[in-house]
Amino acid sequence: MQAIFAELGPLEVRQVRRTADEPLFNSLLQHHHYLGYSQPVGEHLKYLVYARGRPVACLAWCSAPRHLGSRDRFIGWGAQARRQNIRLLAYNTRFLILPWVTVPHLASNLLGHMARRLSADWQSMYGHPIYFLETFIEPQRFRGTCYRAANWQVLGTTTGRGKDAPTYAANRSIKEVLGYALVKDFRQRLSQVSG
Repeated sequence: MQAIFAELGPLEVRQVRRTADEPLFNSLLQHHHYLGYSQPVGEHLKYLVYARGRPVACLAWCSAPRHLGSRDRFIGWGAQARRQNIRLLAYNTRFLILPWVTVPHLASNLLGHMARRLSADWQSMYGHPIYFLETFIEPQRFRGTCYRAANWQVLGTTTGRGKDAPTYAANRSIKEVLGYALVKDFRQRLSQVSG
């Protein structure tokens, strides 16, 4: 499918976790995303995007990593606030425009749509909102153009160690960390600590 964005017609964005369309979502990621599909751990939502009745994109969101130095410094929260409020962040773990789809500006438009919708969907599924979004970009492979076009900010880089690294030596590629605030007072909300 090749088109300009205005020719696509209305997009249908379906949250497919725990629906009959979830196996299709999983299969599309497994076959067409360079990282394949792996079952998310913790809270997560899955979205299939349709145009003209056909799937054109997949987006997966899950619980944010516990420790991420560049993000934690950007938010400015302490360890206790991070432990209590990490659930109020969502991580974009997969974003796939299907390989037969060439539509300029589709990706950044979908990120904008998700920014308007995700917190309400998270509230419906898990009983709490989301205030901040994040993702990783492998700069050796991607530039993150669609995220930048959707006003995501570069927060820094990962250390390349992963969450359970036994040493301080890098054991995987260093990635850029990008973030997007869903509310203006995200720092205040994410730094609140209850007794």
